Amino acid sequence: MNSVPASATGGFPLLSLSGVSRHFQVDQATVTVLDNITLAIDAGEMVAIMGPSGSGKSTLMNILGCLDTPTHGHYRVEGQDVQQLDNDARAQLRRERFGFIFQRYHLIPSLSVLDNVEIPARYAQHTRAFREDNALRLLARLGLADFARRDVTRLSGGQQQRVSIARALMNGGEIILADEPTGALDSQHGREVMHLLQALHRQGHTVIIITHDPQIAQYARRIIQLSDGKILSDQPNPAPGEQANLILVPPETFAINTPPSARRSWRARWDGATDVLHSAFGTLRAHRLRSSLTLLGIVIGIISVVSLNAAGEGARKYVLNTLSTLGET
Repeated sequence: MNSVPASATGGFPLLSLSGVSRHFQVDQATVTVLDNITLAIDAGEMVAIMGPSGSGKSTLMNILGCLDTPTHGHYRVEGQDVQQLDNDARAQLRRERFGFIFQRYHLIPSLSVLDNVEIPARYAQHTRAFREDNALRLLARLGLADFARRDVTRLSGGQQQRVSIARALMNGGEIILADEPTGALDSQHGREVMHLLQALHRQGHTVIIITHDPQIAQYARRIIQLSDGKILSDQPNPAPGEQANLILVPPETFAINTPPSARRSWRARWDGATDVLHSAFGTLRAHRLRSSLTLLGIVIGIISVVSLNAAGEGARKYVLNTLSTLGET
């Protein structure tokens, strides 16, 4: 087993990969997407992982975010080997330490802005009051306080990406993984998003940007170049792009410090159950025609099954009665 390199502070790096490879089986062939990657990222860094399409950067992001596991090698988070964790433990690690920002936002169109931001805290089983207070505070700091009750489909692309940033910070967002965060935005909104990420980096968040755009990579303080699943270069960026003077809340106020016992209180469980029902009815309202046709199909199916069973039972009794009558004669 390869040893984990020590960070500058003498402890474990926040994220470390040792000899990581990822293979996929396609028909009879084995495709190597990552080839013997060794990498360490310390807490508080802003790193750009850059490469063309097919270079393996998205696969590397999935491994860093505990969405995938390497075929060979070891991936550790503060010295903890992720491969030794079961699915539930990896899900808990993702929920509590990672925040994800995607190119296409991946917001739920049937939910309001506030509900979309609250989703990570729902999985963390926080009470509704705690979730709403945290979400409103994040939206206010990101300039979206007036849009909390609005449908996300009525927002511009830049606003939707800010909503996704608030969602990534909902459970603290110690490590932010941004996959092409400006890919669906115009240049102005793209700069705004990158300035937000720089501001979060200055507050202590570890920011990892996956991009193919050299201009976006220049906002980071360290640039890692990938090609064909291998690291070509790993260099500090002495002159990162312009940093906006955005005032956000201090990093400690993003973190959720509620003890586990409070998360799993009867109030949190009750709020979780009612949230499920609320989401279900909200989805039904958002897709009335589809829901009506589905309900109609279910009703027709139940009536058909009951009718066939009744007809079969009636025919059986008729035959038995007929045979009984013939026996008596």
